[in-house]
Order: sequence, then C-alpha cells, then structure tokens
Amino acid sequence: MIVGLLTAVVATRLMVTLLFGVSAVDPVTFAGVSALVLVVALVACFVPASRATALEPASVLRNE
Repeated sequence: MIVGLLTAVVATRLMVTLLFGVSAVDPVTFAGVSALVLVVALVACFVPASRATALEPASVLRNE
C-alpha cells in the first residue's frame, strides 16, 4: 500500500495538467482510494476464506 501511494504521488506530479478540481497531492482522494482498495481486498479474501472454513477438512481431503 505504501509503495502504491508513493508511486501515485510521483505519477500525479507527472499528470498534473490532466487533474481537474483537485490538487496533485489531495490527501482526501488518496485516503479514500486507499480505503476503497483495502475494503475490496478484504472482501475478496473473506468470501473464499469463509467458504473454506465451513467445510470439514477430513471430508475435503478424502475427496481429493
């Protein structure tokens, strides 16, 4: 997440002419996008993990 934020700061400095209505380093935008990506990643991990914990390990291994 930190590497991505640093890369985004550098990229916005290069694309400052394309930004309308926000500064090149708008902290609210960076925090909002970071929070959104974090929530999506947690949900993407939670759904398969909850399905996996609902199964009994012995029966899954027996079927393999």
